[in-house]
Amino acid sequence: MNFVILSIVMLSIGIYGLLTNRNLIKVFISLELIAIAATMNFVLFAMGQGLGEALLIVAFSTDTAVSAVILAVLVILYKKYGISDISKIPQLIQNKDEEENEVEA
Repeated sequence: MNFVILSIVMLSIGIYGLLTNRNLIKVFISLELIAIAATMNFVLFAMGQGLGEALLIVAFSTDTAVSAVILAVLVILYKKYGISDISKIPQLIQNKDEEENEVEA
C-alpha cells in the first residue's frame, strides 16, 4: 500500500511540474514522472501475473522510445532556434508560416 501512495505522490508532483514550468526540460521531466507513476501502478497491480509483467515490458519499451524522440526534438529546438521556453514555440510556428507565405507570393 505504501507504493500506491508513492505512485500518487509522484503523479501529483509530475502534474504540478507540468502546470507550473515553462522550461522544456523541466516539462519533459514532469512527463517522465507521470509515466513512471503509471508504470509503477502496472507493477503493483500485476505482481506475479504474466499479463501484468508483459504489459510492464511494453510500457518500459514504449516509454523509452518516446523519451528518446522527445529528447532529440528538444535538442534540435535548442540548437537550431535557441528555444528553451515552451511559450515561444507557437510564435516560432507562426513566424515559419509567415515566411512560407512570403515565399509563395
